[in-house]
Amino acid sequence: MLILPAHFPATSILRSEGWQVLDGESPAGLRPLRILFLNLMPQKQVTELDIARALAFSEHCVRLYPMKISGQTYKTTPIEHMRTFYSDFEVFEPENFDGLIITGAPVEHLPFEEVRYWLQLCRIMDWARSHVRSTLYICWGAQAGLYHHYGIPKYALPEKCFGIFRQHVLYRGLSLFQGMEPEFLMPNSRHTEVRRQDFPTNGSLCIVAESEESGIGVAMSRDGREIFIVGHLEYEPQTLHNEYTRDLKKGLSILPPLHYYRKECPEQGVDFSWKKSARLFYSNWLDMLSGHQTV
Repeated sequence: MLILPAHFPATSILRSEGWQVLDGESPAGLRPLRILFLNLMPQKQVTELDIARALAFSEHCVRLYPMKISGQTYKTTPIEHMRTFYSDFEVFEPENFDGLIITGAPVEHLPFEEVRYWLQLCRIMDWARSHVRSTLYICWGAQAGLYHHYGIPKYALPEKCFGIFRQHVLYRGLSLFQGMEPEFLMPNSRHTEVRRQDFPTNGSLCIVAESEESGIGVAMSRDGREIFIVGHLEYEPQTLHNEYTRDLKKGLSILPPLHYYRKECPEQGVDFSWKKSARLFYSNWLDMLSGHQTV
């Protein structure tokens, strides 16, 4: 069961797909997992739906709280949408939460310190260490968290890492990978990377999934309080296709996403090869938050 803000656009879509979604308030006597959602992606409603679907698969009751950084402007999302469904971080700051999801953002070309909301984001990431049981950092969000908490830099890639890449699970006993195969597939769409050589060697942070093609896949702090996903397990089937066609229309030099289309041919359609792994991953994370599993 998923609880979303009243009249949230994703609600009707998820219900039409058969998911159990409630509007607004939690049922009496039920204590849902409370998940904050800091959405830094430009197409807010697309990412809202992606994340909501990822959480809806779990057997747990989950309440999602969309959060924004105060004082920001939005080019691709109506301000009315942000005012209606998102609350500033300061509203949530006095409280504790089970989980926090920090998405990617299209600011890879900038040094972290030049991102206009960097200081506010750092404040949120520091706050999360004492007020959130576990934070899930995604794509640029993962790179930002690794840099802020551990000093791990990002490096520009000669060409975009774009496609579906096989990840090798390095610690099979982790509950985060419960029920998953020793290798799983994950979408990537990024122009930068983090490198193994920069990770601490004292055990405070571990690389737990890695790819021969795309590099670091997932890292996790020793206590599971911070999980860094360098890719996009939450992506729906058409997301990479939409990004590819968007860039083609802009006249950008871009190759089709690797290992994504059937027979590597866009005309053959998309192979949703990461669906099972994505659902299990998010379900396992929610199990950890509920106390059903340990790290």
